[in-house]
Amino acid sequence: MKKFLLSLVVGLSLFPSKAQQLILPDSAGWNMLLEGKELSFQLKSDRQEEVRFSLEASNDLGISFDSIGNFKWTPSYELADRVSKTKDITIIFQANWRDGKRIRKPVTFVIMHVNRAPIVEEMPVFYVKQSSQNNYQISSDYVFDPDGDPLVFKPSVSQMPEGAKLSSQGLFTWALSRSQFNALRSNPLSLEFVVQDQPDKGETIGKIKIAQTQLDLPPELLIVPSDSVFTLKEDETLNLKIYISDPNGDDNVRNAGFVSSDTRIQNSILKENTHLQYELTWMPGYEFVQEVQKQIDVDLTLFALDKSNNRAQRKIKIKIQETENVAEKDNLQYQKYKNNLVSAVELLQLLDENQKKLNEDYKKAKRGKKHRSIVNASLGATTGFSPIFLENDPNASKIVSGVGGTTVLTLNTLEATEVIGKSKDDIMDKIKINVDIRNRTQAAGDEFARKFALKSARRTQDFEKEIEKLRLVINDQRIVLLELDAYKKNQVPVESREIKRTFPDYSEE
Repeated sequence: MKKFLLSLVVGLSLFPSKAQQLILPDSAGWNMLLEGKELSFQLKSDRQEEVRFSLEASNDLGISFDSIGNFKWTPSYELADRVSKTKDITIIFQANWRDGKRIRKPVTFVIMHVNRAPIVEEMPVFYVKQSSQNNYQISSDYVFDPDGDPLVFKPSVSQMPEGAKLSSQGLFTWALSRSQFNALRSNPLSLEFVVQDQPDKGETIGKIKIAQTQLDLPPELLIVPSDSVFTLKEDETLNLKIYISDPNGDDNVRNAGFVSSDTRIQNSILKENTHLQYELTWMPGYEFVQEVQKQIDVDLTLFALDKSNNRAQRKIKIKIQETENVAEKDNLQYQKYKNNLVSAVELLQLLDENQKKLNEDYKKAKRGKKHRSIVNASLGATTGFSPIFLENDPNASKIVSGVGGTTVLTLNTLEATEVIGKSKDDIMDKIKINVDIRNRTQAAGDEFARKFALKSARRTQDFEKEIEKLRLVINDQRIVLLELDAYKKNQVPVESREIKRTFPDYSEE
């Protein structure tokens, strides 16, 4: 057995095996392919025995390959990117023999991008109107580049009618005159244009068919401003200009109007300026939105009708926001401003009256001191009375009762303390208090009247704080010592001129 194995090894060494090879095209650059260009060849092997071929590649490449080696492939235009220009794709070819042997050969194909010219399909007819700007945007549904390249449109200058323009973005505009519009009735136009892709400059010629409208078309409605949503405060005014035209002639327009989702908006807010021009003017008012609602949305549908009852309409939404009534608030703040100054004027008038009274009381207190002492002395404890004449008294007939020594001592004490009647010292204290309160009230009132003479100043937060300061001065706790009522009302109401006289900076704004 060992001898047999040794003989077999020696035999194999005498006949060395040769590796099989796959035979592929050998021309230079055969594996560099253009998008859209077909490559075909037959794969072979240098071993003559029957072989079965196969390959490993992505199924979406569209490669046709059979077991006998027939290869056919047209790379699609989507393989190579328009920016990077090339794409590498590796395919593995494999050969299998019946004895179990096989070989594998990877091949890398370089796919090169090929630019394709833009595609122009038949476009819809452009129906134009008279005496208005007609716009026709060439749609990407009909003109497009298969590679996704940017497009530039160029007009054929020799064919462009007067007044017509074609932008590089494909917007065709033409405002026809009456004669041009009438000429289209019998001779529709077919204008050529050039569409060019970038950056490779591939070009294709397209056509725009232009004809006068033959349909009974609805009117056209233009709203200025052209927004579809308007936000208003209750004290703001909405003003819209409505322009109407009809492609079949302006005399075909019948009327215009609107429908509102809120019945509080009356049709009278729409005014007809001319047969083709209307104006809508509306201000909600402070009562339109309740305070708890904060905002209300109202839908308006504006419409125009022609004589055939064709209808054109535009919908707009109006958002009305709850708004503070500034005029009403200003009036309320003014009343606070005035009423507090009225209180200050009334207090000053009371203090002035009280000042006069205190001055009179003070004079009486000084004149009547001696007389009051004698009379008061008679109220003391006495042991006996006897009539006496007053010495140095011009009225000699006047007799008063005399008292003994004990009573005289009582008289001196009463004279010093002034127990009976009004004390001039107390009156003087009240006078000082009266003057001090009046000066402070006058100063506080002057400052308050000057500081808040304007509406804008009364809208600030400081207004309420300053009212509290003024009220503290008007309601001075020392007023009770004067035996006055700080809230006493005058018989005659205080007029604005009286406030102005007292506080010169007072304003009726």
